Amino acid sequence: QVQLAESGGGLVQAGGSLRLSCVASGFINRRYFVDWIRQAPGKEPEFIATINLFSGKNYYANSVEGRFTISRDNAKNTVYLQMNSLKPEDTAVYRCGARQGVIPGADYDYSGQGTQVTVSS
Repeated sequence: QVQLAESGGGLVQAGGSLRLSCVASGFINRRYFVDWIRQAPGKEPEFIATINLFSGKNYYANSVEGRFTISRDNAKNTVYLQMNSLKPEDTAVYRCGARQGVIPGADYDYSGQGTQVTVSS
């Protein structure tokens, strides 16, 4: 069973940057999509970005468009999330998930435990 592990979270001031990594313990079929999702305390999970492992095509939620960039390195079984111009409202646990389905944010075959991102004002 493939497992995903997120890393790179931490505490950063508003306006700062972080890069998150999502590393798979084994090979994932290149037809899969990998999403980043976040959940703030007391809120529902929020889909923020997705990438197709074969084509590299990506899509972002409006809340992060233009500030966050998702990318992948298939040789390293890793998907990244570069987060720039961070805001306090970006504070959340960030988790990655891998899916075959076409609906972002749902039906993950593999997912990680998450990494905490805290943005101070």
